[in-house]
Amino acid sequence: MDVELRASDDDRHRVVAELHRHTTAGRLTLDEFSERAGAVWAARTLGDLAALTRDLPALPDPAAAAGDGDPIGHGRRELLVLFAVAALTLLLLGGFLAATR
Repeated sequence: MDVELRASDDDRHRVVAELHRHTTAGRLTLDEFSERAGAVWAARTLGDLAALTRDLPALPDPAAAAGDGDPIGHGRRELLVLFAVAALTLLLLGGFLAATR
């Protein structure tokens, strides 16, 4: 990484998200997070951004840590269960209405 390269807004968003995850993990207080997040938006280079997280351990990739290997398949299972519950509810409601007429 060339520390003299200008930082982009995407770089800044990435660092703020990383700081947020460290705050959630209890490594930073809310005051520290606010101070560092303010410094992120004032940072001009990648080196400036790196200095803000230098004292924090590396975090696992949030996309890899969030899923159990197949986040798309998990979402499909949830959608299938939701569809099955909705279909069963409609069948029961239809049966109830037919029986009461």
